[in-house]
Amino acid sequence: MSILRTWSWRAVLLVATIAISTGSAAGQAPAARVEEAVAALTPRIVEIRHWIHQNPELSNREVQTAELVAGHLKALGIEVRTGIARTGVVGFLKGGRPGPVVALRADMDALPVVEETSLPFKSTVRTTYNGQEVGVMHACGHDVHTAVMLGVASVLAPLRDELPGSVLFIFQPAEEGPPPGEEGGAALMLAEGLFRDVRPSALFGLHSDAEMPVGQVGYTPGATNASNDNFVITLTGKQAHAAWPHLAVDPIVMASQAVLALQTIRSRNLSPFAPSVITVAQIHGGLRDNIIPPEVKLSGTVRLFDPAAQDEVERRMREILDGIAKAAGGSFQLEYKRKVPVLRNDPELVRRMLPTVERTLGLEQVKQIPPAMASDDFGFFAAEVPAFFFHLGTVKPGTKSGSAHTATFLADDGAIPVGIRVTSHLVLDYLQR
Repeated sequence: MSILRTWSWRAVLLVATIAISTGSAAGQAPAARVEEAVAALTPRIVEIRHWIHQNPELSNREVQTAELVAGHLKALGIEVRTGIARTGVVGFLKGGRPGPVVALRADMDALPVVEETSLPFKSTVRTTYNGQEVGVMHACGHDVHTAVMLGVASVLAPLRDELPGSVLFIFQPAEEGPPPGEEGGAALMLAEGLFRDVRPSALFGLHSDAEMPVGQVGYTPGATNASNDNFVITLTGKQAHAAWPHLAVDPIVMASQAVLALQTIRSRNLSPFAPSVITVAQIHGGLRDNIIPPEVKLSGTVRLFDPAAQDEVERRMREILDGIAKAAGGSFQLEYKRKVPVLRNDPELVRRMLPTVERTLGLEQVKQIPPAMASDDFGFFAAEVPAFFFHLGTVKPGTKSGSAHTATFLADDGAIPVGIRVTSHLVLDYLQR
């Protein structure tokens, strides 16, 4: 038996025992039992979070994380399916009374980032990604998301006989996007029939927020996260000795012009009132300082909220690249992929469930926030069923965190019981209504 399996099953059985004994208080209302269960469960769930953080896995490679999740759910008596979209795990908690199905989603993957925090459980994992040796870090809080949903499962499982409906737990791989050449994430889970047999009537999810203190929750009615389009540009010129540039068609110069010219789409072609981002994130070209290379590749991302603007951006990119390439005597290729749709919260579901969040945390701890330019493929699920996706404050008061996807991203354990409480009450209130 692996160290993971030994550790996870011991921890899981302890968590299950605590949850079941806490939830068995005769005559207590489910809401009151949630609060007691969360207090009892939190230390063990925090331990699980530490293990996940210390053992991060990249997208489509979440093998150990999926094993831990599946073991936890099985120990709670929850029906489990594994291997969905490669490493995805789905749990189904059937309630004892008839009613709707509500779904919860947590993402499990980490990022190719070398961690630079002072956490005693920081990651030192290294692996290979896209041909390069990289560190691996939960630099976006997915370890917190997974731990929170395992905590919610531990709270709700002992209440199954009283639930007027059922709960679908979705532990998703590859939210950050699958490796090049692979499929993955929410889109693949849906393509493989996630909602074919059990279709939820509502869906809840959360995301760590490195700008919000522990104890607070943020929400946005309607569009809450931008779409994510990706592009790869190949600029082809003519190779020559670097001392004789007149014999070359220099793709380095073409690439430099392209990086600057592409920014004019945002400043001169799109409305200044429409949120938009066009970022070139990678430039690759050349092997030596005395050779002008034959080609350069650029890649990056486009973030928008308007499908019509997506058409405009792609059209203008082609026009700009064509002009630059022709002026230099070279050529270009553009691969433009619309990867993730806008994530839209269902306004009516938000309106109905917001009082639950406010009652759980207090009015002053619940903030309406502007839409985020970051994308999240939760948007694929939200396009299928009404959804409420909210932000969970993860910054310990008095400390600072780097932004998401950076080496100093720092999510505090104190966010975990907050996430468990809010999500558990959302499920109970939704089913009971």
